[in-house]
Amino acid sequence: MPIKIPLNLPAFEVLHREGVMVMREDQAARQDIRPLKIALLNLMPKKIQTETQFARLIGATPLQIELTLIRMTEHKPRNTSPEHMESFYRPFAEVAASDEKFDGLIITGAPIEHLPFEDVTYWDEMRQVFDWTQSHVHSTFGVCWGGMAMLNHFHGIEKHMLKAKAFGCFRHRNMAPASPYLRGFSDDCVIPVSRWTEMRKPEIDAVPGLDILLHSNEVGPCLVEDAAHRALYIFNHLEYDSDTLKQEYDRDIATGTTINVPCNYYPDDDPTRTPLNRWRSHAHLLYGNWLSEIYQTTPYDMARIGLDRTDLRA
Repeated sequence: MPIKIPLNLPAFEVLHREGVMVMREDQAARQDIRPLKIALLNLMPKKIQTETQFARLIGATPLQIELTLIRMTEHKPRNTSPEHMESFYRPFAEVAASDEKFDGLIITGAPIEHLPFEDVTYWDEMRQVFDWTQSHVHSTFGVCWGGMAMLNHFHGIEKHMLKAKAFGCFRHRNMAPASPYLRGFSDDCVIPVSRWTEMRKPEIDAVPGLDILLHSNEVGPCLVEDAAHRALYIFNHLEYDSDTLKQEYDRDIATGTTINVPCNYYPDDDPTRTPLNRWRSHAHLLYGNWLSEIYQTTPYDMARIGLDRTDLRA
């Protein structure tokens, strides 16, 4: 089944060209099934690029997905037109006031990791989002800063600044082959990393109920399951396009920012050569497995979402 998104959302045409199944709202209405309602709280400056990356992954499963785009209520993005935001995004305050519930929510990263959590201008509302997920979302997926912020909110774990940016493609070890979220995963896999901060393994291991599913000896924990809060946290970027790291590198070089060539990304670490995507299959596996778990465990009656705060698989 395809993903249901507005016909005039830029991601529609991009995904259609790529062969991803996309569906207009009138087509979806003719199917007598309940689609999974997935929301994307998009904190990234390049909204359209991020929408497309996540829509590509969640639209590749056999399930019908209805995607809702959410923004922070008062935060005004500078890299996306007001017309786009007005046409396709709902402020969180409106969503919360509607008492609407969702089968899944993805909270993206944000380029604010140098700031203490409490110094982020929308931190108070972000904490409201995290609390709201416990009563209105069946499963939440926090990505990069979004995952770090959730760990801090629910467990008090701090992020730590790195001496140099973790930047490139790093090998990660499958720490939990029996996890349904890693079904089909290799024993190790390559994942793009782009961050100035880290969450430390000993601090995560010290919290009962947190399980590290993917880990790198070079850049630390990657994927953490928090069953009690029905959440996954990933600190790296399986959703990235083939050229996303290249765009970041070229941007920094153009502005004179000191930055290392992203390691293990370009062939022979030569930035004049075209990078190869070596993570695409695992990206589809992870997000497909997440949606599969949601499909198998979410209540058919959406009013019941959030009434049982136990583990998804209990």
